[in-house]
Amino acid sequence: MPLTSERDSESKMGSARFAANDMLFELARKYPNVVVMTCDNSQEGTPLYRFSQEFGERFIDTGIAEQNTVGMAAGLALSGKKVFCQSFACFLTTRSIEFMYLDAAYNKAPIVFMGTHCGVTASTSGPTHFALMDIAYTRAMPNMTVIAPSDPRVSAKIMEQSMYWPEPIYLRLPKGVEPLVYADDVDVHIGKGILAKEGNDITLIGCGCGVYQCLRAAWKLEQEGVSARVLDIHTIKPIDEDLILRAAVETKGIVTCEDHMVTGGLGSAVAEVITASLDSRSHVPVVRLGVPDCYPAQGEKPGDIYKRYGYDADGVYTAAIEVLRSI
Repeated sequence: MPLTSERDSESKMGSARFAANDMLFELARKYPNVVVMTCDNSQEGTPLYRFSQEFGERFIDTGIAEQNTVGMAAGLALSGKKVFCQSFACFLTTRSIEFMYLDAAYNKAPIVFMGTHCGVTASTSGPTHFALMDIAYTRAMPNMTVIAPSDPRVSAKIMEQSMYWPEPIYLRLPKGVEPLVYADDVDVHIGKGILAKEGNDITLIGCGCGVYQCLRAAWKLEQEGVSARVLDIHTIKPIDEDLILRAAVETKGIVTCEDHMVTGGLGSAVAEVITASLDSRSHVPVVRLGVPDCYPAQGEKPGDIYKRYGYDADGVYTAAIEVLRSI
């Protein structure tokens, strides 16, 4: 898989959220049935404000009324509209969870729920604005596809493919900018993970910002003669079981990394795949990295929180070494 040229540098940055919104404009210009909805997130200067100016009749801001937004989105989607519903992930997946579960998922309404400011990326706003259980909530819903793109290029391609997806999608997007992981020609498909780096000793699995942390850890492990495979499991549901099980059989253990609670997220999904396998060769140790059972502190930068709770590159590296030593 072609990565960006500067393997251990954060000089090439981009925004998955802005890339998703750029693609949203392209889709709206091409498809007249595209409708965008939000909950008090269209202030002047924002991407959604620009959308409202260009596509006025196809834009609805309900104000701070997430339940109404999701209910209306489901009705529009079931009437032939392609609805993109965008709001802060922490509110979209909590205040309106019943409506996502019954109005959207139960009816297979083809809505794309764009949950922004995910994980701890709204760090200065504190625990009220952290979205650390959204994967757990949404992946438990039947018919709901759950995706956490690792960089802007993956985000844009997922958005493009979502136009034709027949069921609801929860798309997890961070607030700010993040390193570009892949080159422009990255091959992305909903439901199929990406083999970001080959390796034979241990497997590092990430989603969202966790992919770059895994790659940095893998490059550091290389310096010590450890060959680390890196998987980008951007689609957490339906998860790419074949890619994960093949990695489990071909390497000695797995470390997962995500900006989410360790309970119910990517790590839990991977562990479920491993424990459910009837092939004993795939029963390798799985270490899950993410936010432990706590409310992270307010005011720190996202990278500081990653480091505090051990799901930055150094944390992934340390976990990988510990897994290999335990075998």
